[in-house]
Amino acid sequence: MIPKRYLVVCATFLLSVLLYVDRVCVSTAKGQITHDLGLTDTQFGWVMSSFAIGYALFQTPSGMLADKLGARKILTAIVASWSIFTGLSAVAWNYGSMLVIRFLFGAGEAGAFPGMARTVYSWIPTQERGLVKGINFSGSRLGAAFALPVLGITVESLGWKLTFAILMVIGCGWSLAWWLWFRDDPSEHNGISAQELAYIRANRQGGAAPPVSGRLPLGHMFRSSSLWLMMTQYLFSNFTAFFCLTWLYPHIKGTYNLSAGGAGLYAMVPLLCGAAGNIFSGWLVDRIYASGHRHLSRKLPAIAGFLLTAVGMIISVQQTSVGPAVFWLSVAVFGVDMILSPSWSFCIDIGGQHAGQVSGTMNMAGNIGSAIIGPAFPFLLHLTGSADVFFYLIAVFSVLAALCWVVVDPSRKIAPPSPA
Repeated sequence: MIPKRYLVVCATFLLSVLLYVDRVCVSTAKGQITHDLGLTDTQFGWVMSSFAIGYALFQTPSGMLADKLGARKILTAIVASWSIFTGLSAVAWNYGSMLVIRFLFGAGEAGAFPGMARTVYSWIPTQERGLVKGINFSGSRLGAAFALPVLGITVESLGWKLTFAILMVIGCGWSLAWWLWFRDDPSEHNGISAQELAYIRANRQGGAAPPVSGRLPLGHMFRSSSLWLMMTQYLFSNFTAFFCLTWLYPHIKGTYNLSAGGAGLYAMVPLLCGAAGNIFSGWLVDRIYASGHRHLSRKLPAIAGFLLTAVGMIISVQQTSVGPAVFWLSVAVFGVDMILSPSWSFCIDIGGQHAGQVSGTMNMAGNIGSAIIGPAFPFLLHLTGSADVFFYLIAVFSVLAALCWVVVDPSRKIAPPSPA
């Protein structure tokens, strides 16, 4: 019989795929959306940033709700809500309405990864978390990778409005299935074996049951220097990640005069490499952890990943044709996605029973970076006439992010304050 925790991982993997399919659909529909709504590139950049702003602002609150209400309720609600706003995007009639709808879409998506973090805390033994987080995040890259060419063709064939409506129906279907099948604690799931339940209880964090004991006040949480370093490096990482999910497709299509299908195929390569980086890093995290180097299992993969990103970005701008440029961008994305598993494993480690709140706060900072990139890329492109400055800045920020990992202390957990 397949262990139930493996099925949980499959479900969250599919959620991660769906999350990014819905996220990149607006990028593949850029041409039709800007034409129908009369948007400039700068306005379209703000449309993408409005998603990131809503996504960032609701990270910590949604993480707190995941810790309080459980992943079953929170993931059911947020997947249904973001799916509805995906569909409502098709009824936007001007720039302002699209800004509001995409902001609400971002707010709806905000609880996804904090909810998954809470799921991992409750269901997954500590020694398996690196690979599990790698698998989950690989789903996001695979979803985006295959969505770019598939949605590009679908949008051209069916139109962007019908495509968005279809995605809404798929998301609501996942939401219903999750509510019917998942349970917040393994002990509440009728299909789990006694052997697997005992194994999970003995090996998840502290070997204890996961209910939350006491609030984690925001003021107390923000006193953690480890959390601030995680927030900083994650902000820098999202400069690269959000560019790949938003501007990479139109950048490649316009720079090299490619068709929609051709641009989608090239744009999917870095994302596929990102998926590989996630799985490799997750495996590496667990391998180093199993060797007895718990702290290094979080730090070394992330440091190596950021240095790869810096190298890939610098060399990519020196290429004159699409193939070599995409190859080195793929190296950069492989590197930046190596930081996801250690980052989220680190937050689950230091957050414990408040894993959703802590990881959500880190993700909030990361998506402030996403909000910056939306308008920053076209601004720098217009200001300098090329994308080179943007890529060099990404390389610098990646080195600074690696330094965050050098100094962070994984042993400093965030615990609720003791009662007076």
